[in-house]
Amino acid sequence: MSAYILLMNWTDQGVRHVKDSPGRLDAAKKALKDEGGEFKHVFLTMGAYDLIAVYEAPDDAVAARFTMQLGMMGNVRTQTLKAFPEAAYREIINTLK
Repeated sequence: MSAYILLMNWTDQGVRHVKDSPGRLDAAKKALKDEGGEFKHVFLTMGAYDLIAVYEAPDDAVAARFTMQLGMMGNVRTQTLKAFPEAAYREIINTLK
């Protein structure tokens, strides 16, 4: 499974209905699970982003589709980062010539 970091900011709509956010998160977790993925961590944050999540998905296509589905709901704007775990990081660095 590939790992992804999801950076999210609430839209005006998302903030207006922020009390519904936990239910939306539960729905997002189910949608990702139905695609073969899983949330590992979700954080409410202070600063440049409102929420940050770490999740795994079977491949980039699943991650892209999942992120677009979140955006289509209109409650968050997202940025997704593909994350390489330490073992992969070390392997990549070791292959440098």
